Amino acid sequence: MFLRYALSLAGIGVAIGLVAAASVTRLMNSLLFGIAAMDPLTYVAVPLVLLAAASLASYLPARRAAAVDPVETLKAE
Repeated sequence: MFLRYALSLAGIGVAIGLVAAASVTRLMNSLLFGIAAMDPLTYVAVPLVLLAAASLASYLPARRAAAVDPVETLKAE
């Protein structure tokens, strides 16, 4: 559940970022050197890296929280 929520937020952010990046290609043409503003490899690789980082950043704490015994946690409180 936690992973699905985190990945949905990351997916929404990636989608908004792709739309924003595609809409400012004119400005980016003057700022980028050695790469085109609409380079397909960049538009595929960057979202994949971001989604991989978001999935790892949400999976590790979720796995650690799932390993905790709820009864022990409630007794400690």
